[in-house]
Amino acid sequence: MSQQIMFAILAIVILGAAVLSVLTNRIMRAATFLLFVLFGVAGIYFLLDYTFLGAAQISVYAGGVTMIYIFAIQLVSKRTLQGLHERPQLKRMLPGALAALAGLATVAVIILKTKFVTQSVEHGEVPMDVIGNSLVGAGENGYVLPFEFISIFLLACIIGGIVIARKDK
Repeated sequence: MSQQIMFAILAIVILGAAVLSVLTNRIMRAATFLLFVLFGVAGIYFLLDYTFLGAAQISVYAGGVTMIYIFAIQLVSKRTLQGLHERPQLKRMLPGALAALAGLATVAVIILKTKFVTQSVEHGEVPMDVIGNSLVGAGENGYVLPFEFISIFLLACIIGGIVIARKDK
């Protein structure tokens, strides 16, 4: 019972911080709310007794990635940090909202077509060694290579953003 209460508290913190991160006009506050989201996810890992994943979440994501974002924000956008921000315009928000709805519809269709929910209920729990081998495996059902490609892509985006912001004119 206490684990369910703790999970509910962590879920509320994660959802609240995520919504505030998206809705705030100040970019440093958004980065701070992102930090709370990452700490909440680490709390869920600790709640599930995945201490290594919780520690990795705190050290790599909450510590490292958030600090990289904060340094990139400070290097790139001094106007935003001073509180000078643009007012949101409907013509700029509408394409983003449509893209988000298209993504939500795509995920819903994929989940319904693959019968993911009914298969997981029919087969019961999946052993942790199968999940672990899938996450760190490089074979047919492995996810290591996509994660590595995404991390290299994100690093290139951050470096490109800094190079563009620091380009001498």
